[in-house]
Amino acid sequence: MRPVWRVADVRAAEAGLMATLAPGALMQRAAAGLARRCALLLGERGGVYGAQVLLLVGSGDNGGDTLYAGAHLARRGTAVAALLLTPGRAHGEGLAALRAAGGRVVDRPPAVVDLVLDGIVGIGGTGGLRETADQLAASLAERIGRDGTRATVVAVDVPSGVAVDTGHVPLTASGRPSAVRADVTVTFGALKPALVVGPAAPLAGHNELVDIGLAPWLRGTPALRVTEWSDVVDWWPRLGPSSEKYSRGVVGVATGSATYPGAAVLSVSGALNGPTGMVRYAGGARAEVLHQHPSVIASDRVAAAGRVQAWVCGSGLGTGEESAAELRAVLAAPVPAVLDADALTLLVDGKLADRLRGRDAPIVVTPHDREYARLCGETPGADRVGAALRLAAWMNAVVLLKGDRTIIGTPDGRAYVNPTGTPVLATGGTGDVLAGLLGSLLAAGLAPERAAAAAAYLHGLAGREAARGGPVTAPALKQNLTPDQIIDFNLAPKA
Repeated sequence: MRPVWRVADVRAAEAGLMATLAPGALMQRAAAGLARRCALLLGERGGVYGAQVLLLVGSGDNGGDTLYAGAHLARRGTAVAALLLTPGRAHGEGLAALRAAGGRVVDRPPAVVDLVLDGIVGIGGTGGLRETADQLAASLAERIGRDGTRATVVAVDVPSGVAVDTGHVPLTASGRPSAVRADVTVTFGALKPALVVGPAAPLAGHNELVDIGLAPWLRGTPALRVTEWSDVVDWWPRLGPSSEKYSRGVVGVATGSATYPGAAVLSVSGALNGPTGMVRYAGGARAEVLHQHPSVIASDRVAAAGRVQAWVCGSGLGTGEESAAELRAVLAAPVPAVLDADALTLLVDGKLADRLRGRDAPIVVTPHDREYARLCGETPGADRVGAALRLAAWMNAVVLLKGDRTIIGTPDGRAYVNPTGTPVLATGGTGDVLAGLLGSLLAAGLAPERAAAAAAYLHGLAGREAARGGPVTAPALKQNLTPDQIIDFNLAPKA
């Protein structure tokens, strides 16, 4: 997993590192890495020599990084123009270096621009962009390069205008994000939350981390961690010569009803695509489930289902007394449980609060924003990581807060973000598939936060693959949530 650090932690690490270096050395490291990435991008657009580069320069060190990077590019034959947003407060030494290398200061963007460096504000910025900077940010899509295509926008450390610690992005009166939209963000020393969570994450484009020697100075606990493919591979249960269906784990699925049989079919399909050896279904959609999935063992209620190692409960279950009784039966079982959809609605009145907090077995809840608001009485707000952690602590449960960048929060304050999410998954039934897969991972023995992170990761990949064939539906998603890519490592011994 990749750690993500808050601004205060990054600042403290920078101060510790700078105390061991010559003055200006850290900025030179950052600028050299930034210039190197820009040169590679220009190479893809026809070459560095003769390219047209625009620097948007604010005050402070972020502007200094930008100016020094511009000087590097100018020495390689790039035509570099710097537009100073606060001329009297620009980084003096960086500006002198740019001019000495042949760069120039302009009062308006050139007619032709191949690449824009966003150095308006860095990690110290708050509250969106001021009017002049906002107008410049909005106009970047109009900048055209030598080849007739839109200029490449590179953000320096973070896109200007975003709230760095939360990923929140203020909106203009017209509803447009008051921040720069970058194609690439070159960030220094550590990932920051705005690059991976919230509405700021898509504005960052592709993130590239430049090593400036900061890692040994980053102390304490990261704000969150980003799940990687290698994590999913490492966590996935392996089969061995003695493996059989019961040793692989059995997952129980208490979802769907006569009114909503599709929820049962979809959640069972998600469970079947996980690592467990058997799925037991309990509910009012037995006929539909068995028609679609004849390998499933079906019964009409939780008490009659038989032994399982984890339960999935909620999707399409209903909210009447019979449904509440089934939820109580799931919570009474001494095994991990995934609570989704209607199960969350049944928790709103607080009558089951003691059962939740008194449970020894783990619980994972999977709300989207509206379900979160019903549970908490307020929306997740600007700080989605903080929101997930508050709910996790209150419920004594792992929270999987669904979204474009799904957040997983644990009761003890750890947070994870899924990088594979996509807005195409915002359609009915896809969450049912996710819940089933998550339950299968729990039944196979994964820790709840790992099961949640792995399920979200694979769910996102399946959504992206399904989108290749047109609009994404839940049936299309379950067809793409195949274990083919999993089998490749499922049978292989761990390194």
